[in-house]
Amino acid sequence: MTLPPAVLQVLPALASGGVERGTIEIAEAIRDAGLRPIVASAGGALVADLAALGVPHVTLPLATKSPLAIWRNAAALAALARGQGVRIIHARSRAPAWSALLAARRTGAAFVTTYHGAYNENLPGKRLYNSVMARGDRVIAISRFIAELIEARHGVPAARIRLIPRGVDPRRFDPAAVPAEAIAAQRAAWGAAPGEAVILLPGRLTRWKGQAVLVQALAHLPSHTRVVLAGGGREGFRDELLALAARLGLGDRLRIAGHVPELALALAAADIVVHASTDPEAFGRTVIEAQAMARPVIAADLGGPRETVEHGVTGWRVPPGDPAALAALLAQVLAMPEAARQAVGDAARQSVLRHYSTGAMQAATLDVYRELLG
Repeated sequence: MTLPPAVLQVLPALASGGVERGTIEIAEAIRDAGLRPIVASAGGALVADLAALGVPHVTLPLATKSPLAIWRNAAALAALARGQGVRIIHARSRAPAWSALLAARRTGAAFVTTYHGAYNENLPGKRLYNSVMARGDRVIAISRFIAELIEARHGVPAARIRLIPRGVDPRRFDPAAVPAEAIAAQRAAWGAAPGEAVILLPGRLTRWKGQAVLVQALAHLPSHTRVVLAGGGREGFRDELLALAARLGLGDRLRIAGHVPELALALAAADIVVHASTDPEAFGRTVIEAQAMARPVIAADLGGPRETVEHGVTGWRVPPGDPAALAALLAQVLAMPEAARQAVGDAARQSVLRHYSTGAMQAATLDVYRELLG
């Protein structure tokens, strides 16, 4: 019996994160389309999610950037491709992409990349290192911002680029599925008194995510507003943010919640969700997750959120790195009648359902694979 073609996805590890979750979602779509999904990585907690889908995982040291290891990984991936009848190798990160490119050339498999980041070029040779993500037979860009960057930076013709935005599962992020008592309990856990406005910024604690911008903006807002920062990160930066809040006299109005296991609940418990990145996001998945939860969103006006947030319709955009402008817009949105604010949240969810669902992302990616399979 002839086996259906196999599609091999390659990434550093399967610990956590949007790239990792997207890999699993595409593996499920490959399986459901009657093809054979395989994933190779250094492993991690999300391997169990693949196993639950019946998707095989091959453990290789793909998280390393060592040139020798990249060469060895290329040989291992080529052997895997030959042994499993892999017709497409899909790379999702730079170091393993070099191994995947070599393996594809040695076996004749088609090579696909997803260009997930704006990838800085602050060191000599960095553009060459990054360029592997632009060498696919098809290069998937996760936003128009990234598609334009690929063309400008690497000279990739538009005919090889496919725009496929990130997706969110509207079943997992469904405001109707979150009980009111759970929302009340979450707000109480954050120390929010009845009648207080909760402003949530979900994202890793790192400078360019703009947590300090939001903390400074909080100092310009009434005392019945509080900020919750949800996401893991460096303890040193956490201490800096707490020190900043103390200097600004914010008292207990700032809560650094750390990693939040139930993000949908956290989003539902917020009055406004803020994206405050000071560097352009390639896409900004937390923005569409908040929109899927019908939350009013304020996003920094750069990168991917320019495409997902229609100002005044599905959210609002604000100049990046400007605490005063952010505070003014927060005050404006908080002063809106509840029905008007909720109407923006509802419009945002409808936009996600039309344009940014997991299903749409899966279908568009399968179309790319079918193009190459012929």
